[in-house]
Amino acid sequence: MSKQDQANRMRTGKGFVAALDQSGGSTPKALRLYGIAEDRYSNEAEMFDLIHQMRTRIVQSPAFSGERILGAILFEQTMERDIAGKPSPHYLWQERGVVPFLKVDKGLDEEKDGVRLMKPMPGLKDLLVRANAAGIFGTKMRSVIDAANPGGIAAVVGQQFEIAGEILDAGLVPIVEPEVTISISDKREAEDLLLAEITRHLDALPADRQVMLKLTLPEAANLYRPLVEHDRVMRVVALSGGYSRDEANARLAENPGMIASFSRALTEGLSDDQTDEEFNQVLQASVDSIYAASTA
Repeated sequence: MSKQDQANRMRTGKGFVAALDQSGGSTPKALRLYGIAEDRYSNEAEMFDLIHQMRTRIVQSPAFSGERILGAILFEQTMERDIAGKPSPHYLWQERGVVPFLKVDKGLDEEKDGVRLMKPMPGLKDLLVRANAAGIFGTKMRSVIDAANPGGIAAVVGQQFEIAGEILDAGLVPIVEPEVTISISDKREAEDLLLAEITRHLDALPADRQVMLKLTLPEAANLYRPLVEHDRVMRVVALSGGYSRDEANARLAENPGMIASFSRALTEGLSDDQTDEEFNQVLQASVDSIYAASTA
């Protein structure tokens, strides 16, 4: 099956995107939530071995399949490792029917004008070459909005779309992720500004180009409906952003057309010490609930 098959699946398939892309800064917390304390590893290499074991267990679970899950976002090291003797992206697509994406950002800069832009990515061109060779379909990159600051939000969206252009040039589909922090007092105002900025940049894209968008679940239901319907948008996915799975699912169900791309909310309740049967049951319940919210 070709990249066109993958594109059609992402445009029209029923399901959601699993975010399995915790990187250096967020891995210790992900492992703690999974029941692996920091005294279980003594260096970064051991830490990444453990998180790969966790991701492998998730991906090989009967609950993790293309019947419910359209795509999965991977960390660079996951892309370069094997699952069951196959490169991870090939395993996902060939064995599970799940479209592979790659997190490409290098983390966040210091806050300025109420936002955190992405750090420079000097190795992006080489990473995109390797991603293509590995069978990756698309990419994801995250910025953060902490205030309804028009200048800051314009800078975030401008940077996202500038780099999205490079990713499109490389033949990959970018997921643009300007996350609005869920705890800020002016979240609704920030989302209105974000909608206007994203729309302006989408309208300027050439007609033959499409991006995906990954957005915080909005305060006003259906706020992002115009983006869901925009012809330069392949799909709009939602991040859980710290909401519990139940709350994230409830908010998602109020936004038809958006589908989930959850990380913590997907793995909530999973533990290293569970039997495979227990693990699979918890993951199946999680997948089923997120799928239901994504197709409501």
